[in-house]
Amino acid sequence: MSPQAIFLEHESWLRTVVRSRLQEPEAIEDVMQNIAMAIVRQRETLVGVQKIGAWLYQIAVRQVLMYRRTTGRRRRLQDRLNQGAVSEAEATGPLQVLLSQEAQSRVGEALAQLPELDRQVLLLKYTEDWSYREIAAHLGVQEETVEYRLMKARKSLRQRLKSFVEEGVVL
Repeated sequence: MSPQAIFLEHESWLRTVVRSRLQEPEAIEDVMQNIAMAIVRQRETLVGVQKIGAWLYQIAVRQVLMYRRTTGRRRRLQDRLNQGAVSEAEATGPLQVLLSQEAQSRVGEALAQLPELDRQVLLLKYTEDWSYREIAAHLGVQEETVEYRLMKARKSLRQRLKSFVEEGVVL
């Protein structure tokens, strides 16, 4: 049986499982799509599955948890940004707020220019506040490697930001 046929056959009760675990009705379709994609990605393991319902249930619950985790991180980041913008706007004038937003934009551009691994290490350390140990476990490397990569990434980011300053871009 194909992954698509299995999904279509069990879609109704999977949707109920997702709906019962999410308080956001608009998110149900996103999670259902993620479930379908997970089934297709895991089609090789489908042959050895004894209890298809239990297997699908595990996939559904895992996809709901990943959705919650992702949206929770986004909300926390947005809240932090909003709190910073509000307190900054109260403390300074509109010109300072605009300059600060421009600087944040430039930092984002500089981050985007970094290699993926460098960017990932920096973001895990400074936006998620992960320890070297947590980053090392996530990447499957030694803590010393994380320390080295972080130092290298900061240096590279500093150079990119310096080039913005040399170009006369506001930071």
